[in-house]
Formats: sequence, structure tokens, C-alpha cells
Amino acid sequence: MPAPTSPAGPARATGSADRAVPNPARQGSIRNANLALLYGLILDAPAPLSRAALAATTGVTRATASALADTLLEAGLVAEVSPPPATGAGRPAAGLVPAAEGPAGLGLEINVDYLAACVVDLTGAVRATVISAGDQRDRSVSEVLADLAGLARQAVSEAGLTVAGAAVAVPGLVEAPHGRIRSAPNLVWQDVEIGAALRSALPETPFEPVVGNEADFAALAEAHGVFDGDADGPAAPLTDFLYVSGEIGVGAGVILDRELFRGARGWAGEIGHVTVQPEGVQCRCGARGCLETVAGLEALRRDGPEAAASALGRAAAAAVNLLDLPAVVLGGAYARPEFAALVPGVEKALADHVISARWAPVAVHVSRRGTAAAVTGAATAVIRRVHADPAAWMAAR
Repeated sequence: MPAPTSPAGPARATGSADRAVPNPARQGSIRNANLALLYGLILDAPAPLSRAALAATTGVTRATASALADTLLEAGLVAEVSPPPATGAGRPAAGLVPAAEGPAGLGLEINVDYLAACVVDLTGAVRATVISAGDQRDRSVSEVLADLAGLARQAVSEAGLTVAGAAVAVPGLVEAPHGRIRSAPNLVWQDVEIGAALRSALPETPFEPVVGNEADFAALAEAHGVFDGDADGPAAPLTDFLYVSGEIGVGAGVILDRELFRGARGWAGEIGHVTVQPEGVQCRCGARGCLETVAGLEALRRDGPEAAASALGRAAAAAVNLLDLPAVVLGGAYARPEFAALVPGVEKALADHVISARWAPVAVHVSRRGTAAAVTGAATAVIRRVHADPAAWMAAR
């Protein structure tokens, strides 16, 4: 018989296996799970769903579906839309859609040569973006954060929405789950904690600020973004790909089944520090011949995109060979028109160095988000958190 549970955590059963026994589901947790289930259906539906449709799809009673829908409405997470004109007997039911005026995600980005802020609503639409150019390398952390908070206030004011939480993209190693910046060599930051300072400097938000790698957030924006009538990029959202972000530094995000692969400590994707020229120049990380010394923004401006394309493609090919990815997305500065000559060189290197390319050529796409990908992805990460657990947001607020 399982040992009794306690509020402190799961109890443990006796026996040779000594396995933890999970807490039984309680009424509140069942309700929260059903709330997330219904909300997910509303978010994913191609057309507004009525309460009756939600009940029929999930198998819960009509009364339960209606009560859960009302909870989402009261929280501002969904909105009611007028029903379509009646085509038969009976009164048509109102439909439910994500609330465009509900809680929003605030994305922030600290990069070497700019700061950015972005607000994304519950539908995934970008409501405001503010970018401020300027070299951040010779500035203190407190100065950078003060300017970033100013951009945040400006973006929130322009959007006119309540902010659910904030996420900050930085160009370096960010340790999960606490968000400590272990190393951001291009900013000359080492073992920096910015969460508490951001919490006090940012507009009041229910969720604690999250800190993450800029290429990871950019990859999430590409996997989950809303692209209104955009003809560039793939015809359908990509589910598995390598996103390579070119700025002063070079980073990558790995997306598997539309989810970010972070690695054991959150450090996956440091493609910029793959050695491509063993006898090359010294990188800011201390090693020699790193990819970003050849294909970073400064090298692109100095030597041109054609000189960087082969090395960039070979580094991407190594990742593709290791992870069996069908596509590579070039983002950040790589998405700028002046660097379009990168694409054919990267395609050739992938064809030459990916072992499976003969049977399954690797597609190369240019990011539809461009330079704003990381800050948009950071805001999107906040929204996805609300989407996944609406009850947690309602409790936090």
C-alpha cells in the first residue's frame, strides 16, 4: 500500500525498488488540466469553437465545458465572437478565440550592437517592437539594464496591453533553469545574474523574468511565429531544423518536433565556437579559428559573405549529420539582403558534407523574422507559457 502523501512532495513507498509514489490527482489539478486542454483546443482551432463543440471534442459535460470557458473569459485569455448566420434549426452558438487584448508577452534582447523590446499578444501577433542601436561592450551591466527597461516601458506603452511576463535574450551561455549568464564573451560578461535587477526594473508582471540564449529564442520564433501573408520562407511551419543566427557572434538553436533542444544545462547550439580554421585567429572565447571569427558580422563586413559561406555550411553540416535535420534556417544578420550571397555557398557545403544529402537534400531557408527573431521569440516564449498552463497564470496574477 502506498505511504500517505504530504504537501511537501510525493511520499515514498517501502520495498526494494524504493520508488517515489506520485501524489494522486486532486480536484484542483483535474480542473487545471481540463482548463489547459480546452484552452489548447481553442488556440489550435482553425475556426472559433463553441462551448458545445468543446464538450463534444473533450468528452466533458456541457456544463463543465461552459464553466471552464467562462473561467477563461473572465481571465481575459479568450474572447467571444459572434456566431455565423444560422443555416438550420436552432440558435447558433457564439465561438471562442484567443483574446488579442489579453495578457501579452514582453520580449527583450541584449546584443552586442543593439538593445530591443517586443510585445506579442495571445494570438502570436507582434504588437510593438522597439530597437535601439548602440555598442554595449564597454558599458556596465546596470547601465545596459536601465536602458533595456526604458525600451520595455516604451514597447508596453505602444502595445497598450497587460504584460504576463518577460523573457530576455542574450548572446552567450545561459545556465538552465536559473538563468545565470555563465559567459557572454562578446559582451565581456562572466557569471552575471540579471534576474533580480530585471524584476525590479521592468513593469509589474505576474511571472518572473526568464533569461535565455538569443539563438534559442530566435529558433522558437521561427517554429511558432505568426507570419501574416509573408511569402518568404517555407510554405508551412518547419518542425525540425537548425537555426543559425549571425550577429557579432554566431549561435544556433536546434528545433526538434517544434520544441527547442536545450541540452543538459541549456548550452546546446554554440555553433559559433566550432573550430573551422585550427590555425586561425584567436576568438574572444580564447580558442583559435572559431566559426564566428570567419562568419560573424564583423568578418562578413570585412571579407564579404562569399568568404564565410563555406565555413558556415561545413559547421551546419556537422550538426545536420549528428542530428539528422532536414533544414537549416539562416537568421539574424544572415537574413539581411546584403548577405544573400551566403545562401548558395551554404547550400553547396551542405550538399558536399552532409552524408545523406544524396538522398535527402538539406533545405536552406532565410529567416522570416530577420534581426527581430530573438526578441520576438523571447516574447513568444512567455505567451507559450500562458498557453500551456492558464491556471498558473491566473494564480500568479
